[in-house]
Amino acid sequence: MSKLKTAEFAAQVIPDNATIAVNSSSGLCCPDAVLAAIGERFAKEGAPRNLTSIHPIAAGDFFGTKGVDHIARPGLLSRIIGGSYPSGPSNAEPPLIWKMITANQVEAYNIPSGIVFDILREAAGKRPGVLTKVGLDTFVDPDREGGAMNAAAAGKPVVKHMQFEGQDWLYFPAIIPDVAIIRATTADEKGNLSFEQEGAYLGAMEMALAAHNNGGKVIAQVKRVAAAGSIRPHDVHVPGILVDIVVEAPDQLQTTATEYDPAISGEVTRAMSSFRNAEFNIGKIIARRVAQELKSGWAVNIGFGISANVPRILVEEGLHGEVTWVIEQGAVGGVPLLDFKFGCSANAEAFVPSPHQFCYFQAGGFDASLLSFLEVGRDGSVNVSRLPSIPHRTAGAGGFVDITARARKIVFSGNFNAGARMSVVDGKMQIDREGKTAKFVEEVNQVSFSGKRAMEQNQDVTYVTERCVIRLIDGQLVVTELAPGLDLQRDVLDQAAATLAVSPDLKTMDAALFSPEPFGLHLGSSDV
Repeated sequence: MSKLKTAEFAAQVIPDNATIAVNSSSGLCCPDAVLAAIGERFAKEGAPRNLTSIHPIAAGDFFGTKGVDHIARPGLLSRIIGGSYPSGPSNAEPPLIWKMITANQVEAYNIPSGIVFDILREAAGKRPGVLTKVGLDTFVDPDREGGAMNAAAAGKPVVKHMQFEGQDWLYFPAIIPDVAIIRATTADEKGNLSFEQEGAYLGAMEMALAAHNNGGKVIAQVKRVAAAGSIRPHDVHVPGILVDIVVEAPDQLQTTATEYDPAISGEVTRAMSSFRNAEFNIGKIIARRVAQELKSGWAVNIGFGISANVPRILVEEGLHGEVTWVIEQGAVGGVPLLDFKFGCSANAEAFVPSPHQFCYFQAGGFDASLLSFLEVGRDGSVNVSRLPSIPHRTAGAGGFVDITARARKIVFSGNFNAGARMSVVDGKMQIDREGKTAKFVEEVNQVSFSGKRAMEQNQDVTYVTERCVIRLIDGQLVVTELAPGLDLQRDVLDQAAATLAVSPDLKTMDAALFSPEPFGLHLGSSDV
């Protein structure tokens, strides 16, 4: 019997009260046609009802891939567990899923992406769950919020804080999906799947195993179908023995707003001259200063925001290849891309399945991580996951908690406060209009990164802004560098809502950072 079916047929397979697992990262690998068919079935039939949906990384976005919003309907979706959620501009209409979350129409949880993959992996092996230190003393910890995003979820915990062998751990019970919905490029007639035009594998294999091994179904959306035996064995990343239904969607995008870019999937090598240099502005100054924290030979993770521009700084300075970039979607090496293509890399050296990449991150196997911040607390804690006034402005934590749990060195970057207008005049920073919202505060709105845990683990933590560089030293925020042209008291200490200490060896930030010309970046040697 042929496994090739329509999206409408696939939607009929999903029963009421089912748990579905969706493999996606915004538009990357998003099985959008299948999700659309599920939403259309519900609109016509009122079924399936009361689904639980598990998304290690967000499915869909604001910019052309609807993803989870296809199923974000009261009655259809009753519970969602996501590592991240669609996010977008403050002035944009919130996605349907965010409207449901804020209206308490769905039980919603934000669980670190790597842990969600772990939960599914444990379900695949019929093991009880995940015992981990990732998330301790953050919003994931039930001693704080337990990952609950709204009142509907708060009374129904998905995690326990427990003792094991005399140590504190978080325990996440395994969750068994009834249906896994994954995406690939090609399926042969037996259902073997290859990913030759994809920018990542994400967790397709782990999701398929979790559903199949527990008697569930696996639905695979693909761009095309080939003859049985025509895909080379080494190119098959999910074997057909795990796949029940194949849905052909010839128009599926490679990622958001990208029909197909062969450099994303590693089918061609893009010329380095084709990468545009970042415009000279305040963000570029911050990214340049972040780059000065790196050493040659390091493996470095980057996150969304200002830090995503650091690879372009190295390209512009002729230092591409001096560090190896690693991102949670699975790309190793190459140049991580920006904007709609964030999560993909051009010219990657390897694609690692996301569950393996998160294992690497959770154990601190890499050298440094470059991340952003919304708020920084007096104790060094960081919030990236909750902005109460505009919830959809943030995606939740994603892989942030996994990455920072044991990272040896972390460089957080962001503007010193919100709303300021600044410019550079004659190589000096000038404040044209002061901001109204402090980002260095006594206590953050939500703890995405624990300063207390950082001190216990001797993590090296730095915060880079356009005005100054701050380091976490002995549990205290210490200003160690000041931008040229600024007054320490007026422009930094008085503009923070938390007490900042000042290093007795306070330095002026490198003047070359504030010039539009290449600034002569030099990376020191690593210890290896």
